[in-house]
Amino acid sequence: MEKLLKDFDVASKNPSEEAQRRWRSAVSMVKNRRRRFRMVADLAKRSEAEKKRRGIQEKIRVALYVQKAALTFIDAAGLPEYKLSDDIRKEGFGIDPEELASIVRGHDIKRLKLHGGVQGIASKVSVPLEEGICTEDPSKSSISVRQRIYGFNRFTEKPARSFLTFVWEALQDLTLIILMVCAVVSIGVGIGTEGWPKGMYDGLGILISIFLVVIVTAISDYKQSLQFRDLDQEKKKIFVQVTRDGRRGKVSIYDLVVGDVVHISTGDIVPADGLFITGYSLLIDESSLSGESEPVNVYEGKPFLLSGTKVQDGSGKMLVTAVGMRTEWGKLMETLSEGGDNETPLQVKLNGVATVIGKIGLGFAVLTFLVLTVRFLVEKALKHEFTSWSSADALTLVDYFAIAVTILVVAVPEGLPLAVTLSLAFAMKKLMNDWALVRRLSACETMGSASCICTDKTGTLTTNHMVVDKIWLAGKAMDMNMKGAKGKDFLKSETREEVLAILLQAILLNTSSEVVKDKEGKQSILGTPTESALLEFGLLLGGDFVAHHGENKTLKVEPFSSVRKKMSVLVARPDGGARAFCKGASEIVLGMCDKIVDEEGNFASMSEEQVKNMTDVIYGFASEALRTLCLAFKDVDDTSNGNIPEGGYTLITIVGIKDPVRPGVKEAVKTCLAAGITVRMVTGDNIHTAKAIAKECGILTEGGIAIEGPEFRGKSLEQKQEIIPRIQVMARSLPLDKHTLVTILRKEFNEVVAVTGDGTNDAPALHEADIGFAMGIAGTEVAKESADVIIMNDDFTTIVNVAKWGRSVYINIQKFVQFQLTVNVVALVINFVSACVSGSAPLTAVQLLWVNMIMDTLGALALATEPPKDELMKRRPVGKGTSFITRAMWRNIIGQSIYQLAVLGVLNFDGKSLLRLHGSDATEVLDTVIFNTFVFCQVFNEINSRDIEKINIFQGIFSSWIFLLIIVSTVAFQAIIVEFLGTFASTVPLSWQLWVLCVLLGSVSLPLGALIKCIPVGRDTPTHHDDYELLPSGPELA
Repeated sequence: MEKLLKDFDVASKNPSEEAQRRWRSAVSMVKNRRRRFRMVADLAKRSEAEKKRRGIQEKIRVALYVQKAALTFIDAAGLPEYKLSDDIRKEGFGIDPEELASIVRGHDIKRLKLHGGVQGIASKVSVPLEEGICTEDPSKSSISVRQRIYGFNRFTEKPARSFLTFVWEALQDLTLIILMVCAVVSIGVGIGTEGWPKGMYDGLGILISIFLVVIVTAISDYKQSLQFRDLDQEKKKIFVQVTRDGRRGKVSIYDLVVGDVVHISTGDIVPADGLFITGYSLLIDESSLSGESEPVNVYEGKPFLLSGTKVQDGSGKMLVTAVGMRTEWGKLMETLSEGGDNETPLQVKLNGVATVIGKIGLGFAVLTFLVLTVRFLVEKALKHEFTSWSSADALTLVDYFAIAVTILVVAVPEGLPLAVTLSLAFAMKKLMNDWALVRRLSACETMGSASCICTDKTGTLTTNHMVVDKIWLAGKAMDMNMKGAKGKDFLKSETREEVLAILLQAILLNTSSEVVKDKEGKQSILGTPTESALLEFGLLLGGDFVAHHGENKTLKVEPFSSVRKKMSVLVARPDGGARAFCKGASEIVLGMCDKIVDEEGNFASMSEEQVKNMTDVIYGFASEALRTLCLAFKDVDDTSNGNIPEGGYTLITIVGIKDPVRPGVKEAVKTCLAAGITVRMVTGDNIHTAKAIAKECGILTEGGIAIEGPEFRGKSLEQKQEIIPRIQVMARSLPLDKHTLVTILRKEFNEVVAVTGDGTNDAPALHEADIGFAMGIAGTEVAKESADVIIMNDDFTTIVNVAKWGRSVYINIQKFVQFQLTVNVVALVINFVSACVSGSAPLTAVQLLWVNMIMDTLGALALATEPPKDELMKRRPVGKGTSFITRAMWRNIIGQSIYQLAVLGVLNFDGKSLLRLHGSDATEVLDTVIFNTFVFCQVFNEINSRDIEKINIFQGIFSSWIFLLIIVSTVAFQAIIVEFLGTFASTVPLSWQLWVLCVLLGSVSLPLGALIKCIPVGRDTPTHHDDYELLPSGPELA
């Protein structure tokens, strides 16, 4: 089978267009293109959208980079005029929405100055820049008024498809259309020969069956679309920090309005067009809009910020001037959804399987029709009736054609690729409830094959609820577990006032966190957990955040980044001069210091012995799994160049911050190791802290290597390849190290790699990995945009849950394929053999349509939506290039098919004598028994398919209510068809004895399935049906 599927192979992430086009051209035998390819990318539309996107980007690039020539032209022609409407004036605004939008869009500095700069624009949109929009005063312009005048921050989206659209798509099935024509012909001819109403029963039966198939298919597809719509809405939930009513807080990006004062920092995506108010070192990546890779500095002289661009560095505040479709990003967003998402590898693979089986089915259908027709013609010739044709003969040929077409309906497993979508939609919905938001469809599927997870430490393995636990200050290491006044009094009694004052300055002035008050006046801290822990400690010591910032003017800020591993600030002191503060990775800041606050509280030169002592303190804190930071300062006389010094600092303190390991992480790591998934910690933290946490989590084991980023970078490719299999911890790493590690693991070791990231610089590694996980709480918007899955609770155990569901998707599809192929084989062979031998098919068109519904839509719902079992995480992951239809599956398919064919064959050719059927309705009773037995064989085989390898197929059956509901519904509807719908379905009511016989013959599939599973499939190593190799177990490995 794998040789036949060589064209149906695509990469799980970023597949080439050539591979996508190759498999599309290889697909044939498609009954319903619109339905089959609904969840497949439209390459023509995508290409068209790409051209449109490039056109918009070029337009923006011209506006941004050729503005000087444009402004020269405007000087000559005069600025275009915008008239202010009475409605805008009445609401208290002084600028037209289009004019306001054009200032930022066109980087029109002249018009900005004409309106009085940023301050002037703020007054014209009725916003005090310090307080933000007033939402509490009804006399001021409300949010709804701003939305009415200046627009909503929403982009144009395609309207959701209605249920009737899915009904129409289901009706596009070519075989169903042919059957409808056959049914209409059958009704016409039947009424002519047999009269009303008897002559219309056969044709009407086919039409009713088609209606049922279409409705059930449409309901299934519509429910899937609702699930994807919910997921899509969840993806778009972004919150931004704004100042309103003088208080800082979070609002949804959709609630952002013109006039809002928005806070942006490294890793954020600019949520709307706006003007820079204040900030430091703000560096903006505009490549998503203009295509230009060079980042742009934004400051007072160049204050324009465009929606959709990314904050590469720095922080600041902006005034929103345009939202939604008035921004260039809004117009660009319209094109991004065109063409759809890429198909998953399993969808492509099963399109191939459907194509191969479809071709075989077509051959059988043609042969069946030819055999039936030739037999009919030969019989007419032998009876010398070849020249006399009646409408009854025409009806017979129409029936033969309908049977052939229906065989084709059953033979082409249209539901195979769609079952993948169904299973993924179900898994994604469940994962969303378990704090994992899947952004890319194939990620859920790929995670089932993950063999390695490269995870961050902070916030993923740890709780991210940080608190200052220990501190070294003025020659003493102190335990800060004491709460409240005790801790404050202890420090005050042990520390000179001058030292305490500088410590508070270092904490309160050199921070990216902020102290805010809510409506009730309650104080809270906004910022990263590390920053918040330090600031909270400063406030506990009696520091006044507002007073410190009022007395000292900030001149320059260098924000923390994963490359710098430190944050620095330069402030102007109230008594003249300036002071630089620096905090960050202990060894880096310690290396910048040449002075120290000694035991006496004096600022003395740092000796080599003191450097060694400080290093020992850092190691001591780190070995207790504390995150260590050094805080330092330097007085600066000359600030004319505005640069923050890189050396000559005085070390104030070493802080040990506690960040406990999350509950359940140790068990989750153990689960991963049992599942054959290697867990590697990649962190920017100190190596001793990293090792202590890694040991506590069970990541660092005997024989494993803990290495620092600089050492790893210094090795050659050959040396890296040699040590990577044993690397379990990488500390003090840069994002580049993570990217290198992921690349080598994927390309040199052929591993399926999952990687976590939260920072802007993690984006390349997230993009390179097979599955990129971004943190929902600590992660930046840039990281989330590059990720395949967002872990909304930042918890490592959620990643393990995604792996379990990924494996479940893979195995559920295997179960469904096994079940469907068995039905295919039996239905094709029994109808073909019967046609050849007896000249009639035992299963009519209506019956085959019902069987098709059981095995296609209902079968997919039953088997593809089963919840995962814990046993899935006790096997090795599926390797790359592994055969999807395994030997164990072929064994089960062949075994069950032989049994079903034997039973149905015996009934078909010798059923009357075996069952002692006599009378005029003996043939109808036998055909009904054959149909009933066939259906019950499928019902019990569906139960059998719940586990491909294990004998106990009832385990967990009551937790799968969808499966039980479908089995019960199938049996109930089968009874209705046989007992009450015989006129349409060509059946007759059966005695209770024959019902028992049919159920018994079907139920033999269960013990037979257990016997078949005992047949070895010829593997050297013990392997499970899904190619998960059993891991060695026993007390020696406990």
